[in-house]
Amino acid sequence: MKRGANAALTREIPGMTGIVVGVSWDAASEVVLAENLVTATILCDSASRAVSDDHFVFFNQLTSPDLSVRQLEEVLGADNEQIEIDLDRVPAGISRIVVVLYLNEGPVRRRALGQLKNCGIRVMNLADNRELVRSENLARWLTSETAIALGEVYRRDAEWKFKVIGEGYASGIAGIAADYGVNL
Repeated sequence: MKRGANAALTREIPGMTGIVVGVSWDAASEVVLAENLVTATILCDSASRAVSDDHFVFFNQLTSPDLSVRQLEEVLGADNEQIEIDLDRVPAGISRIVVVLYLNEGPVRRRALGQLKNCGIRVMNLADNRELVRSENLARWLTSETAIALGEVYRRDAEWKFKVIGEGYASGIAGIAADYGVNL
């Protein structure tokens, strides 16, 4: 899927109750870059703002308060990180679940996401791990950015959809936090 494209998840698979979102990257020989990449998930309201700071799921807070979203500690397959989303448990006040990737200590170490050879996001059905959608290589759009909003799972009426965002941030995680209303 290209940046900006979306897919109707629950319309295509009625009765689907959960998904796994996989994030992958290839930093080639840039070990410092690979070791400092962080995947995070932000649970947002209809205004695309984090419901609270506790709705920012990452390595120090592996689950959302309602337990509908959790970052998996062990990854299956070729992904670098995976997030499990129990669609049935997502509270009604959550409209969007945004998945981001950022470079921890990026400016200090003089690294940028533009150094990645590959970067992408995919969605699988939790019931059978079947891949439903996969983004194009988002690394080709990156230069000096130190964070990227990869994609989002969002609610439209009674359906769940997925959209590839692919928007880079030169201001890193601070820019993402400002846009989505997270206090770091």
